[in-house]
Amino acid sequence: MLTKIVPIGNSRGIRIPKAMIEQCGFGDAVELQAKCGALILRPVKTPRAGWAAAFGRMAATADDHLLNEDAPTATQFDAEEWQW
Repeated sequence: MLTKIVPIGNSRGIRIPKAMIEQCGFGDAVELQAKCGALILRPVKTPRAGWAAAFGRMAATADDHLLNEDAPTATQFDAEEWQW
């Protein structure tokens, strides 16, 4: 796609069609990087995105139990020295 660089206040920018924004999964912010003479736009990835839904599915299928059922034992440090 060929597009023009347009003035935006004291800066310059490009207009990105809505369909392309949706196809790339862009939200309100993007990660912008200049590399080898090109601009690279990436959607901002939210850490742990989708975890709540995944945990909900695990709970619904009763797949949310601990993998290691043995409770850790307290060390001497835990019992005598650790303070909250």
